[in-house]
Amino acid sequence: LLPAEAEALVRALQGTELRDAGGQGWLRQHECVEKLNMHAILSASTGQEQLLTELLVSYAKIPVLIGELISVEIWKHKIFPMLCRLEDFKPRSTFPIYMVLHHEASIINLLETVFFYKEICESAEDSLLDLIDYCHRKLTLLAAQSTNGQTVTPAVFVPPQELQKQAETMEFEISLKALSVLRFITDQVESLPLSALTRMLNTHNLPCLLVELVEHCPWSCREAGKLKKFENGAWHVVPPEDQVKMTKLDGQVWLALLNLLLSPECQRKYHFDGFNKSQLLKLRAFLTDVLIDQLPNLVELQRFLSHLAVTEPAPPKKDLVLEQVPIIRDYILKKNAGKWEAIAKHQVKRVFSPTEEELEFQARRWAQTYSLDMMEALAPNKPRCGACGTEAAKRCSRCRNEWYCTR
Repeated sequence: LLPAEAEALVRALQGTELRDAGGQGWLRQHECVEKLNMHAILSASTGQEQLLTELLVSYAKIPVLIGELISVEIWKHKIFPMLCRLEDFKPRSTFPIYMVLHHEASIINLLETVFFYKEICESAEDSLLDLIDYCHRKLTLLAAQSTNGQTVTPAVFVPPQELQKQAETMEFEISLKALSVLRFITDQVESLPLSALTRMLNTHNLPCLLVELVEHCPWSCREAGKLKKFENGAWHVVPPEDQVKMTKLDGQVWLALLNLLLSPECQRKYHFDGFNKSQLLKLRAFLTDVLIDQLPNLVELQRFLSHLAVTEPAPPKKDLVLEQVPIIRDYILKKNAGKWEAIAKHQVKRVFSPTEEELEFQARRWAQTYSLDMMEALAPNKPRCGACGTEAAKRCSRCRNEWYCTR
């Protein structure tokens, strides 16, 4: 995107009503988010994302994005199950539904890309508490995942059969993005408001939740005797020589633990009672020499745990603090309480029963947004020659699918 285009898209971001999810105005908003998302990924790959972060901070759009994230999460768990129970819900196409489900993934992906910057975290202001709560819900879901690589979806979320697999995969990937966002938030523990620290340490007990993720490692599983790990959006078989290598997701968990346990401010606020202490000491079994070689900072965590094992830390200081509470999710729930079925009926008529012309028009717009060249630029893996398997730079001009290195 040109700078003027990026600015126009950022300025166009605005909060939408829950009942409008999937409508024409809402789809235009989603299109803005998707274009900014792709722009952010491409800019980050070249180290030029500073402009986008400045625009998001200048126009105070991070709270807007967090509000949209919470809104679509509520739609998924409140409105969609209601839609599925309505007798007249016979969607001509699952495309509009998929767009709403995908909206959450697009926003969390954009936030993951930009939350690396301290200015973005600070610009979230009071909405940061809602984002922390959101990440906690996703990590709790992730920790509950079974060991065979199957994702666990909330019981209230039962989509039509054709969307079930897509919804499960998306839920899993969203949870992994939430892990990254949370880790970036913990990078700023020294400058976070006290209410945010209290929320992470005492309300949600994130250190113990992160220990659960280290123990059960939901992005790793064994299938037919082979170890598989989830990286770059797909499950990969790990060769024996690479099985001790730390993945990016492993690194995110360990870095978040380092931030939460070694920060002096966090140590003053966290309650190291018997349960918390016993959970944290489980980490000692995972701090092998091989792991520490890959992330040397873990030596400090190892020392801290050794000290924790033989001492009784002082209880946290009981300061009188007027604690803030998250407001976005509570506001949306209260505003729409008792209206879930009415909203679902409204959306059946106005949103999820599009005409053939409307579907064709929307498909053309999305074909322009998701152009082939853009998708290739975003792909984590470079194309390979169909003959020899080496990295390829030329593509067949007829089928536009096969790649080759030389004629």
